[in-house]
Amino acid sequence: MSQMCGVPALIARKTEPSSQDLAGPDVRDVLIVDDSKMQRRILATSISRWGFRVTEAASAREALEQCKIAPPDIVLSDWMMPVMDGLEFCKAFREMPRDQYGYFILLTSKSDKNAVALGLDCGADDFLNKPVNTAELRARINAGARLLRTQRELKEKNRLIGSTLQQLQGLYDAVDRDLIEARKLQQSLLRDRYKDFGSAQVSLVLQSSGHVGGDLVGFYPVNDSHFGLFALDVSGHGISSALMTARLAGYLSSAAPEHNVALRRAADGSYEALPPAEVVETLNRLFLDEMATEHYFTLLLADVNLHSGEVIFAQAGHPHPILQRKDGSVTALGDGGLPVGLLPDATFEQTRITLNAGDRLLIQSDGITECMTPSGEMLNDEGVMHLMEQMQNTCGEEFLNTLLAHLHAYTGDQDFADDVSAVLLEF
Repeated sequence: MSQMCGVPALIARKTEPSSQDLAGPDVRDVLIVDDSKMQRRILATSISRWGFRVTEAASAREALEQCKIAPPDIVLSDWMMPVMDGLEFCKAFREMPRDQYGYFILLTSKSDKNAVALGLDCGADDFLNKPVNTAELRARINAGARLLRTQRELKEKNRLIGSTLQQLQGLYDAVDRDLIEARKLQQSLLRDRYKDFGSAQVSLVLQSSGHVGGDLVGFYPVNDSHFGLFALDVSGHGISSALMTARLAGYLSSAAPEHNVALRRAADGSYEALPPAEVVETLNRLFLDEMATEHYFTLLLADVNLHSGEVIFAQAGHPHPILQRKDGSVTALGDGGLPVGLLPDATFEQTRITLNAGDRLLIQSDGITECMTPSGEMLNDEGVMHLMEQMQNTCGEEFLNTLLAHLHAYTGDQDFADDVSAVLLEF
């Protein structure tokens, strides 16, 4: 008989929820507030069995003092108490500053909807009807504990996200500072934005769409009668494209003619220009042989004769240069050609023109010709030629600055989607 009697007792103990089921590692403290000592004892006995730490208060004011010292996770408070009732206590509890949310259950014999609504307005989370049913109490406590755990897990995740975002912001700021310095270095590749060669003047403009870009324009002296011009645009945007432009700038250096692939030393020690098409073919080989990259670039390379006004240029996928005669008429030149770095055996053609006094040549990047209105209408060569007609009497750097202003107006003052660069040669 004693063994048989022990079986249902053991089963009864196993059906009681464990402390892990209810309390969990982070929801432990329950405060019971009731002016009835007997009622507090009944509730405390059950709740303690479920793994919670229970404290008691005989009045709302005593409970508030305890909450200041040790904020509880869950509060069970009687509604009807002298001096300060459960609703007043709930309001005061909600106004107390605390790090974690506290779950508030009102014990009441009131069951009408108005009473429930009033309790919710005061900040109560749940209700228990008196006399309290143990199974229902356990369910309500369990629901509160689950809600608190979820809320605290979410808060911890938000804290981690905030911390991670702060770290990422720090990394971003560091990268941003580096990119600002990189922009300064890239802009320094344009040693001069204006050069007067006597019978010809050259003006340059370069404006990246981001911190750094893949466009580069420049010129280099050859000898007393010749100088070279170039405009290039590396595919893509950002750091990798900018690094490629820096590398290519070294191949067309104005500071170190001995390293400039467009020049050769003559017998008398002076330099002379190689044919532009031959130089582009050399760059194509160098690019494919020495640079393990998926980038390619467009290029327009020109040799300018200061005495005769003859300009010989090779166009490798770069937009057509635009010739404007002294009378204001404009013409797009060149036949396009392949970009550099696509085919190992690519060949390139040359175009010859002669500039007379008052003529000028604009070499622009596709950031200009592909400039778009907010509705998606592209400027194209025709639009650039129309702008040149409008600015016939504007020269040099003022011309390029005015051109930029027109481009900004054309886009509706939006940021440029691509790098913008240009060379203006005036004879």
